[in-house]
Amino acid sequence: MPEIKLVNISKHICSGLNLVIKDKEILVIVGTTGAGKTTLLNVIAGVTDYKGSVYIDNVRVDRVSPGKRGVGYLFQGLALFPHLTVEDNISYGLRASGTEKSEVLERVSMLMDMMRIKHLSARYPHMLSGGEQKRVALARSLAPSPRVLLLDEPTSSLDHQTAKYLRSELTDVLKKLKVTAVYVTHDLREAEEIADRIALMSGGQLEQVSSVKEFFFNPCNECVSEFMGMPNILECSHCRELYPGLVELASGGMKMVFPYEGNNIRKIAIPPDDIYISDTVPPGPAFNRYKGIVRKITEQNSSVMVKVAVGNRNLLAELPVSAFRELSIDEGKEVNVVIKLRRLRCVES
Repeated sequence: MPEIKLVNISKHICSGLNLVIKDKEILVIVGTTGAGKTTLLNVIAGVTDYKGSVYIDNVRVDRVSPGKRGVGYLFQGLALFPHLTVEDNISYGLRASGTEKSEVLERVSMLMDMMRIKHLSARYPHMLSGGEQKRVALARSLAPSPRVLLLDEPTSSLDHQTAKYLRSELTDVLKKLKVTAVYVTHDLREAEEIADRIALMSGGQLEQVSSVKEFFFNPCNECVSEFMGMPNILECSHCRELYPGLVELASGGMKMVFPYEGNNIRKIAIPPDDIYISDTVPPGPAFNRYKGIVRKITEQNSSVMVKVAVGNRNLLAELPVSAFRELSIDEGKEVNVVIKLRRLRCVES
């Protein structure tokens, strides 16, 4: 599968944009609505005019039609044919291009197996759930064996659990097929789960393109920091293995338990919305729980930022306004602090 190179691309809000997407990687483009994410996908696909140059596998494709670029595109609007069955929807592009019937059947069967929708082959789109429709649309976009796959908010409109499950399946399929993929979302958590690298767009420009870990530990500017939610970065002074796969860390008087893969951990990043604050002792196991003093409370549009001193460290927690209103918390008051393990990230030595 090919590398994609964008040189001095200008279209709508995008101006003079340059980007290299590596061979077989999943690059996730994040950013708020109107940042230019979908415009960038449309330029790669060739479905819009633009200034600049697009190279796919070192070949300039600016004058190549969308159908001949070898690019698959999963749009936000899935555009499944309502009068065709699942199997016929997936095979449509192959049949339209004159692919041999035996090859069509083999390819479609393989994709339905990979996407776990073979039992749905005779159903019509209106008979499917949202998640099932997404799987069918994804299989259809992969059917022509594209060299590049573009995905625009592929899990939008799905509930949290279905979206998470679909992302896991999608990652497995892309890696098995060794497809170079560009995935657009506004959700950093979604990006964290599947990205080889993340690109943050703002105002038509690329603010930072890097690994997930680099995003957390080395944001290049204030725009990146704000989008990430200003994670708490803690230096670790102590790292002691408790059991295989589990380590105790110490940072500024705090001790915490952390998943362990064998290397010494120097830094950890804790997203503010993964710090739970309570005015009563919460139930559950005793690890990663602390007493803290509220130093500052800042109300925003949909959340409340609470700065809490734990030991000689200051932690920033983000609470939904509704959750904050249920608590009896004031500056200077002692609170209970719980650090959730689900999204902690670390730098190893």
